[in-house]
Amino acid sequence: MPDTAPRAHTVILDWVEDELRGGRVRVGVKLPGERALAERFGISRASVREATRILDAMGLVRLSTGSGPTAGAVVISEPSAALGWALRMHVATQALPVSDIVATRVLLETEAAHLAASRHGDAALGDDPRRAAMAQAATLLERMDDPALPRDVFHELDAQFHITLAALSGNVVTETIMASLRQAVVGYVHEAVGALADWDAVRRRLQDEHRGILAAVDARDGELAAASLREHILGFYALATGDLAD
Repeated sequence: MPDTAPRAHTVILDWVEDELRGGRVRVGVKLPGERALAERFGISRASVREATRILDAMGLVRLSTGSGPTAGAVVISEPSAALGWALRMHVATQALPVSDIVATRVLLETEAAHLAASRHGDAALGDDPRRAAMAQAATLLERMDDPALPRDVFHELDAQFHITLAALSGNVVTETIMASLRQAVVGYVHEAVGALADWDAVRRRLQDEHRGILAAVDARDGELAAASLREHILGFYALATGDLAD
């Protein structure tokens, strides 16, 4: 049956949203196949494929090709991946200046650091998750101490460190947006890090700052944690843009 609307795939997107909101579809569930959805909504299989590709790009389904029980679209939830991809594209068009991304990071991450320090001793978090997050952050820093570590690997571990601390804030939306913002500037950061002349000195400085931030969170000093993080982010941005300008 031919499509009756120029954007017929939106009927699938609306249906998936309704099913998720109503609890009839959950993470881990496989959506009906192309033929079943096409027949149910009176649209072409091409429109169904377009809808599932959009859902895949949005981080809502994972597509598996082939045949059998593992094939098809399985519902997942990876919002930071989708947001990061979209932001990265708009940064590339220069519609979103890197300086504004950095300023937004400062706003979110300093508040997250303040909350992480404040909630670090909150019994509601539970001792085990709190200790696990702090231990994970410390382990990441230990791995980043290796002077032979490639710069791109250092950056990936650096991102994990910041996101791990954000998770201690207890706000999953802030954590997701922060992860997306960091993905949005991944190209700029790699370019900046690659252009730094004395990388060993920069790495040691960043590690000293990381440990200061972690120590402030561990001491439950929210003001110091936020101030240290602000100086850390803006200091690296100033250093990176200065080297790139040269």
